[in-house]
This record gives sequence, structure tokens and C-alpha cells, in this order.
Amino acid sequence: MNHNLPPMTAPARGRDQFGETPRPPFHSQIQTASDMLSWTALKLEEIPVHRGHAGEDAQTLDRFGLEHRDIEVPGYNGHLGKAGVWRRPGDAETGPGFIFIHGGGMVLGDRFLDVSVVLPWVQQHGGTLVSIEYRLAPEFPAPVPVEDAYAAASWVVEHAGELGFDPERVVLAGMSGGGGIAAGVALLARDRRGPSFEGVWLNCPMIDDRNDTVSARQYEDLGLWATRSNKVCWQAVLGDAVGTDDVSPYDAAARAPWLGGLAPILITVGSAEPFRDEDVAFASAIWRDGGDCELHVIPGGTHAYTLFAANSSIGEIHEAAVARWIARIVEPDDPNGSRHLIENFAAATPADNAPPATPQPASNSA
Repeated sequence: MNHNLPPMTAPARGRDQFGETPRPPFHSQIQTASDMLSWTALKLEEIPVHRGHAGEDAQTLDRFGLEHRDIEVPGYNGHLGKAGVWRRPGDAETGPGFIFIHGGGMVLGDRFLDVSVVLPWVQQHGGTLVSIEYRLAPEFPAPVPVEDAYAAASWVVEHAGELGFDPERVVLAGMSGGGGIAAGVALLARDRRGPSFEGVWLNCPMIDDRNDTVSARQYEDLGLWATRSNKVCWQAVLGDAVGTDDVSPYDAAARAPWLGGLAPILITVGSAEPFRDEDVAFASAIWRDGGDCELHVIPGGTHAYTLFAANSSIGEIHEAAVARWIARIVEPDDPNGSRHLIENFAAATPADNAPPATPQPASNSA
């Protein structure tokens, strides 16, 4: 067929017609933040300096109106770590359990970082939220971060009764580097027959140390968390093994050859950030292996986009998607809730579409 146009051609790989790297644009509010802020790449030697700027603490989180206390939880090889526990004041009901793993590229952060994204779950659904800490790279490289988190999560589920939640209704969640660790914890729990989870939320998870996707190249130096910073963090976590075949899938979940047998997973990620393609590929691999995964790619979102666009249309899209998913997990639908619609449909189905009747034996009468 002829459309009266010359043959369609594409520019050189990774370049548009002007010789620039094409990339999805930032949402307008994120572009404003990009214009106003200086986002510089993280350097290995600067990691200790950044650790003092988590941005949240117990006092600032009082705005959620929840009771908070800190506890000690076991980590890898006998280490004792900290965890924050939040519940609704005066709530004696046994509700769902939420286990959260903070972000920070596996090199920054503590139990308070990012926990504000999941505290609304306790407000709405009750139960208990436990935000666990893990030891950070480069001082504690792999496998310490994910093994610390696994040990802590296992202990939390084992002590569900005293923490006030139902061990059969546990949701695991992690953001950014914590999302990568949460993916590793889910894989370890599956393969060690450890704690079971009703659902797992991976919010813009950091899961691939190879940094060789299209989105990693598009955002090498752009956005809140650019590929250049991501490479520094993976180097801190994996050392000389980074990018080689010696990396464990429990430390970099994108390496996992099989993603079946996991709890239902929600993945949220921005379209304008380095992790986009590794997270989309992870969702596809879950579907390939017969799993349940809900994927939301938020248009124009940079990494941790809700920090700058919480009151925007994309912030609303994100919040609504997460709220619907968590409600579906902790308060599942009644399997017979639509039975009357199915019965009405069956009654209205033409007889021609009914299954054939079972043949009856012939009569022997004269």
C-alpha cells in the first residue's frame, strides 16, 4: 500500500533528529523543581555527609495522629537493629500488618525515611505498621542489607500477636533502594519457606545493577535520582561484582530467573526516571511466570515523583492506584459478590449457546 510518503526511517539509536537523546518529558511541576533545584550526582565519599538529612523523624510524623514506639529487631548473623512501630491510638483490634523498608539507594536513610507514604494505610485500615532498618553499604555490602531486612521481617511476622496484627494479613512494601530489598525479601521468603505475604508494593524499586536499559541511558544525569548516582550506590553494595554474573538475584532482583510463586505485587514507577524499564521488565517477568502484578507507569514522573508533585494530577493518579490496591489486598472482594450479575447473564444467554444435552439411552418399548 502506498501512502504517498517516503520510506519511514529512524534516527541513530538513542538520538532524535537533532542529535539529542530523546526522553519522556517531566511533568510540569517536576520540571519546575528541576529548574529550581541543583540535582548533582552522589559520590561515594560523600555518602556519610548525606546520611544526616533524612528529612523526617518521630516528631514530624506525629501529624498522622498515630501512636509510635521503637523496638529492637534481629538482623543478619545476630545483629540487633531498630524498627519503628505505628498504630492507631487506643485501637485494640487485630488488623493487617504492614512491613516497610525505607529507600536511600541502600546507602542512606533510616526507619523514618519515606514511611509517610504508608502511614495512611494504618489510618484507614488499622493494624500495625513496622518500618525496619537495615545496615547500609558500603560499610555493610551485600548480602547484609537484604539479609538484615529478611531477618527483621521474619521476626516481625513471628511476633504478630504481641505487635497487634494478623500474621495471615501481612503486606510488605519498600521504596527505591528499599523496594529492591523488599523484592529480595519476597524471593528469600519464597525460597526459604519463610513468612508469607498477602501483597508486596515495590515503589520505584532499584532492582538492576547493570544500568543498561534505555531509561537508564535517558536519565544518566537528569532527575532527582539519576543513573550516575545509581551506579555509585550499586558499586557500594556489590563492589567488584557489580555488572558481572556473580551478582545474586536476592541482592538485585532483576537477575532472578524465575518470579513465580510470589504474592500479588504492585509496581509504581515514573516514566521519566532511570528505573522505568527495569521495573516494567520485572512486571513482565512476573506475568511470564504466572504471577499477579499490577503495574503503574506514572507519566512525567521522575524518581520519587510524589515529593514534588503530590498535589498534581499525577500525584492523584499515584495515590488512587496505591489506595485501591492496598484495599483490594487487605479487604479482598467477595468471590460471590457478582453472582447475581452472572446468573442474570446466564439466564439471558440464547439457548443456541447452551452446552449440548447429554444423549439419553434409546427406548426398548415396542
